[in-house]
Amino acid sequence: MDFTFKPEDGWSTRTGFGSGKYVSGSDLPKLIYVRWQSLAEAQTYEVVIEIPEATRQSMLEPVRAYCRLDDRVIVNHRTYVTIGLAPGGIAQTWLRGVCLDRIKVTRTVGRIVPLGPDLGRSSSGYPPLEPESQTYIDTHGIPYGAW
Repeated sequence: MDFTFKPEDGWSTRTGFGSGKYVSGSDLPKLIYVRWQSLAEAQTYEVVIEIPEATRQSMLEPVRAYCRLDDRVIVNHRTYVTIGLAPGGIAQTWLRGVCLDRIKVTRTVGRIVPLGPDLGRSSSGYPPLEPESQTYIDTHGIPYGAW
């Protein structure tokens, strides 16, 4: 898998579909609420992402593209919203489609949630990082400006 990073924004060039909530047969929401834990920072964030009307309309437009999956040109739609989460509370949103390049939609900075991983616990309830991950962060730090 290619995890090459684009120097202009710090994100992988192969933003995947990843894990998450898959919703079929519904309209694209106007707002998406995300709450996540940054284990590298032992911090919890939340953000409300606004999906612009222009983005919603672009999902209706067919796009002609070469598909490496079956070595042919197809016409498809961007039907996936992918959200990348990064340290510092950064949430970046893209539109994706099978065999279609991503299109950046928004970049939003979330707010710190005072209570930690479980709504009833303090931030001290975060699990420890794997030793290799902790060593990497101790050595290189967290590149907050990369995203």
